[in-house]
Amino acid sequence: MKDNTEMALIEMLVDLAQRPADRLPDRARRLAEFSLLDWMACGLAGIGEPLAGKLRALVAEEGGRSAASVMGGARAPARAAALVNGSTSHALDYDDTHFAHIGHLSVGIYPAALAAGEETGTTAAEVVAAFLVGAETAIRVGRVLGAAHYNLGFHQTATAGAFGATVAAGRLYGLDAGEMQAALGLCATRASGLKSQFGTMGKPYNAGIAASNGIECAKLAKLGMTSADDGLMGLQGFVPTHTPEPDEAAGWSPSPDERFLFEDNKYKLHACCHGTHAMIEALLGAGALNGLGLDAVRGFMLRTNPRWLRVCDLKAPRTGLEVKFSYAWLAGMTLRGDRTGDDRAYTDALAGDSELAAFAQRVEVFGDSGVGDMQAEGRVMLGEGTVVEVAHDLDAPLDDDVLAAKLRAKAETLLGAHGAALWERFGQIDGQSAASLGDMLRRGA
Repeated sequence: MKDNTEMALIEMLVDLAQRPADRLPDRARRLAEFSLLDWMACGLAGIGEPLAGKLRALVAEEGGRSAASVMGGARAPARAAALVNGSTSHALDYDDTHFAHIGHLSVGIYPAALAAGEETGTTAAEVVAAFLVGAETAIRVGRVLGAAHYNLGFHQTATAGAFGATVAAGRLYGLDAGEMQAALGLCATRASGLKSQFGTMGKPYNAGIAASNGIECAKLAKLGMTSADDGLMGLQGFVPTHTPEPDEAAGWSPSPDERFLFEDNKYKLHACCHGTHAMIEALLGAGALNGLGLDAVRGFMLRTNPRWLRVCDLKAPRTGLEVKFSYAWLAGMTLRGDRTGDDRAYTDALAGDSELAAFAQRVEVFGDSGVGDMQAEGRVMLGEGTVVEVAHDLDAPLDDDVLAAKLRAKAETLLGAHGAALWERFGQIDGQSAASLGDMLRRGA
């Protein structure tokens, strides 16, 4: 058997895909359960979004075998359910993010894992394990693609995420090593998604595409469909055609035997682009600003990583959805005391709020490569020359119990009593089936 130094990336990923559940790290698995419940809360809260209704209508029109549950709908073919559920759960843009490759893991991978789990009659625990291995795959593929891939305009949730969804689904469909390698090769010619869709329904659709691609590629490989031997790193493979700066070594450093990178996953506590959260937390954490209101602020200068300038620096948002990608508007909302964690606050009327529009003229945003992806630094200028320095780092450790409490509170904000009931299931996942999770999605609560 080859050691890691002799194995190609695709071989390493195949090996990871087949890792027994008892070799998955305990803390990573616990966080994967957090992601499951958080994903379900985000998805159930997104059922009423226009995008979700359009996709449910498409699936109903096409029909097909009733194999997996659709959020707020009936049952549908696994691939169709994954498409709807991935898109629906990302519609509020309120799901988790992994910053090592800037991708949303739960919305692109859990829909594939659950659909495959329902179709094959697995347990919820097996779905969680499949998600975890798929998420680790997506992170490591994303690290190989590097920041240059993201900066070119690719949405890693849909590109790297599709490989993770393929591994998750393939694991539950029982693909052997050769079939898994073929599935990854097929995914290499299928994965897609662009950041140009941000601020539109196309962004959450990207997540659905990743999940749907995962089901499709895994099932085709199981049927014996062939693909390029190495669709990832081979000649004209996915990596060399999708980034000018590939870094194959980054994909396996550290190796999963040393540490699962999924343990660095971050969860949203504000219903807006994750690139804005460090700024929001910085402003909330400055006690000198509490209760002052916007009139007391003469100006705000924010320093953020340059990569975010193309993502969440919309100067004049036109819709509530675009507000989620506007530093200036979100800074005003935070200082004014708006509930940034309540998705219902992001209405189209908010984009026309005259007070926020006036405050936005006093906000300056600068790209600073010395500020990390998860950091924000800034200066708030008050009257008579007073300056309040603010800063926050999302990478600061947060105790798991504290995180669980915050995520439960988030679910309750989104779903009320249903959110609380959802989190009551934590600790009981091992005793449930994939079908029981699907039942909750169909009922919408």
